[in-house]
Amino acid sequence: MINLKFKIKNLKLELTMRKIILFASLIAICIAVTPLNTFAQSPKDSYLIGNGDILEIVTWKEPDFSREEIIVRLDGKLSFPLLDDVMAAGKTPTQLKLDIQDGLKAYVSEPHVTVTVRSAASKRFYILGEVVRTGEYPLTKKLTVLQAFALAGGFTEWASKKEIILFRRHQGQEKVIRIDYKDILKGKDFSQNVEIQADDTIVVP
Repeated sequence: MINLKFKIKNLKLELTMRKIILFASLIAICIAVTPLNTFAQSPKDSYLIGNGDILEIVTWKEPDFSREEIIVRLDGKLSFPLLDDVMAAGKTPTQLKLDIQDGLKAYVSEPHVTVTVRSAASKRFYILGEVVRTGEYPLTKKLTVLQAFALAGGFTEWASKKEIILFRRHQGQEKVIRIDYKDILKGKDFSQNVEIQADDTIVVP
């Protein structure tokens, strides 16, 4: 009886170690296959502001020229004190910051502005099926398929990891990209670790 309990304990320990090794392998591959410029740039340098996004704009030591929440309108512009309508859509937060700073120079000595995306309403992607956390996710920076799975908490025990499908709308056409997670994990085909685009839907059967 004692010998049986010892075997069960060893089996549980072995399964736990396998899970740890698998998770570590996933993290290592995410780092290995992510382009260097992803780490060289912060999300604010790569994300393009879109209609419906909610921004926080702070001018240092100038509360009159600071706003906790500003919504980018459907025309791509936002309203800002003394500057009236400022075009925001299609720009990175850094580009918008520089534009606002230039506009404020007529009213503030050496303005220092920060722009933060509080809610990325304009760019989303979706993960459905056998993952821990299904749903809608904001796309605020460059993201690969493996990184998307990590955001979703990984797979359930019933997931069919060799038959994952990514649906993408491209030039008015629905494009289907088939993904074999195990091939990526084993290093057989890194090309399947594609970069996520806005409105992508990943289905894990």
